[in-house]
Amino acid sequence: MSDRAGGSMDDARYWHRRVLRFAAPIILSNLTLPIVGAVDTAVAGHLPGPEYLGGVAVAALIFSFVFWTFSFLRFSATGYVAQALGRADGGELRAIAARAGVVAVFIALAILALQAPVGWLALVLVDASAAVSEQARIYFDVRIWSAPATLGNYVVLGCLIGIQRTGWALVIQIVIASLNVALNFLFVFGFGWDIAGLAGATVVAEWVGLGLGILILLRLVRPYPGTWRIDGLLTWGRYRPILSLNGDLLIRTVSLNLTYAIFIALSARLSDVTLAANEVLVMFLSIAAFGLDGFANAAEAIVGEAYGRRDRRLLQTAVRVTTLWSGVTAVFASLVFGLFGVPIVNLMTDLDEVRQVAYAYLPYAVLMPLAACWSFQLDGVFIGATRGADMRNAMLLVLVLYAPIGVALWAAFDNHGLWISFYIMYALRAFTLWVRYPALVRGAET
Repeated sequence: MSDRAGGSMDDARYWHRRVLRFAAPIILSNLTLPIVGAVDTAVAGHLPGPEYLGGVAVAALIFSFVFWTFSFLRFSATGYVAQALGRADGGELRAIAARAGVVAVFIALAILALQAPVGWLALVLVDASAAVSEQARIYFDVRIWSAPATLGNYVVLGCLIGIQRTGWALVIQIVIASLNVALNFLFVFGFGWDIAGLAGATVVAEWVGLGLGILILLRLVRPYPGTWRIDGLLTWGRYRPILSLNGDLLIRTVSLNLTYAIFIALSARLSDVTLAANEVLVMFLSIAAFGLDGFANAAEAIVGEAYGRRDRRLLQTAVRVTTLWSGVTAVFASLVFGLFGVPIVNLMTDLDEVRQVAYAYLPYAVLMPLAACWSFQLDGVFIGATRGADMRNAMLLVLVLYAPIGVALWAAFDNHGLWISFYIMYALRAFTLWVRYPALVRGAET
């Protein structure tokens, strides 16, 4: 038996090559994000005063929360587009992409309309110094105009993953990152725009990336039969499935963010040094996520295709192979962290008291990829199958269970208990989805 991409479904080498070809561009594109962040930090660090660097840090935190809250736009686009691909329904594929774009535009317009209260509330909650808050406000007032482009890029990326053309996603990310870096230097040092120049560089790069992404997507969907139609965009009923899924994923994302907020809040109650050390150690998982996300995205696309084709065998093969590579990535990450954990900590902070605490709890960070990879993969599987309600319910249950467990272990064993509870949280994330996996598999046959 052969699949649509060519190659035998019984050929293990074919499947491993397919998954690696899919995941590699995603992993590489993920690596562009910290590069841009590092350049932003370095440029701000060369401006006359620490308030500039602090302002960038505060504003970056705000936008990370605001924009990532709507990352469900990427997930829902991937799942539905992949299923349309599996059905070979080019018309529906185009309609899904267009409807996702319309939803992104409306959300972006709401963000722009509410920018004043959002910015004020965020700065009040962060409670930085007056000088830092002023620079963060300047950055915020400029960067906010990238909202339509940023959310639009989520949709484009989701569609590219859904049609399994991740190489083009890498191209777009390289263009955005390269342009952002170049404009940083031009706007800040060439034009003297200081922190407004940093924000402006990101705005321009995001809009150029969106334009390029739309052109690429229009070209890539041409081989699929069908046309772009406006009538489907004007019918409210056509939006119900994607809005329902987006609502489920929004609740899931907020719940997930709250588990991290609990971890950070309890860390802060131990001491400032412990908080800083835990922040450093959590970055280990963020580094491992560059690889884990690649295979989770592969699961999203191929599981979505299997659902569209109602092909249980394709689904199970995709899950098996992508999970194997996710596990290999987790083992590799833990080995690297085990060998180079101390130098990585030293690279992240030069504060000796923070380093000493981080060294003491480093084993937890070293092994964390092994605990987290299963929930990453199951997220990808359930996104591809567009099982948003399962993801919502599972994450709400995790939050309800993790909160008292985390507090109890923190109270009993201080930071050791907090890290143990973090492991329990990841185990709960995997378990609550795993128990729903059989129903997901059955759904591929109906």
